[in-house]
Amino acid sequence: MRKVLVAAGLAACALVGTLTAQRNEILAWGPKTIKPSEWTGNNRPHYVYADLLAQHKGQASWHQVVLDDEHLKGVYISEPPGTKTPRRFHADTREWWVITQGQIRFTIDGQEPFVASKGWLVQVPYRTIYSMETVGTEPSIRLETNIAGAKTLYPMDVRPPKLDGFDFVPVRIAGPVMKDFPTNRIHATYEELAAEAEATPRHQATLRFAHDERGTVNFIYGRESDLPPVNLADKGHYHPEGGEFWIVLSGHIRYKIEGMDPFIAGLYDTVYVPKSKFHLARWSGEGPSVRLAMNGYFDIAHLFEAPPAKK
Repeated sequence: MRKVLVAAGLAACALVGTLTAQRNEILAWGPKTIKPSEWTGNNRPHYVYADLLAQHKGQASWHQVVLDDEHLKGVYISEPPGTKTPRRFHADTREWWVITQGQIRFTIDGQEPFVASKGWLVQVPYRTIYSMETVGTEPSIRLETNIAGAKTLYPMDVRPPKLDGFDFVPVRIAGPVMKDFPTNRIHATYEELAAEAEATPRHQATLRFAHDERGTVNFIYGRESDLPPVNLADKGHYHPEGGEFWIVLSGHIRYKIEGMDPFIAGLYDTVYVPKSKFHLARWSGEGPSVRLAMNGYFDIAHLFEAPPAKK
């Protein structure tokens, strides 16, 4: 069977310059919806971070859902200094955050408390009790992402909030299996991850920040100057069973999505493509550009167009 260069990590195979590992290639007929997939509810192809800030100008406390599909839910949340979440945890899902403004003190069971600021990535595994508090003098803003339908539980010494359609009842639950994937990190700064990427061949990398059977978070770092010229005929790839979600962490990313004109996303913008839509993400502009790619699978399938097999 033929060999093909594929991504070092999951999302990197959207770019020619990041193909570094070898896997077997499978030629197949892939299902593609006849009726184009569309964005529904709060889901949009592109949320501009600067527009969200302008929309909520003068408000210290606000939230905006930017993704809500069958696999992931992403919400931008702003809170004033002194705001503290109750101690809580999720029954079966990992949760992660990107801090885009201010400072948040995280208290996570098994970890020394730490303060995360702009550019930090933080995650907490399932059934791990944690709390957050906005500290400093300005509101904090974070992009908070969890698995769709995640259920929040509270320790017995915490009064749960009212939740429409649910009663909170006393329960017993087994704690987590304390064996996380070695590439999962509780926190990392943008600078730490960028330095790791710069130390790789050609200064390009897809670094796995967090992943399990229900979600993957990849830090994808590189420069447009290392890529071949734009190929207008290149559709990229599509995912047959789930969408993909990104936040831009530095520089600019050029997105080409089926049915749309290409567009450029900037710092802390979010981009979402539904399943079964061809798409191509590409570093753009001078200097390094980074996108955090998120999806609801351990090893999401990337389907590229190929000529049918000869009979």
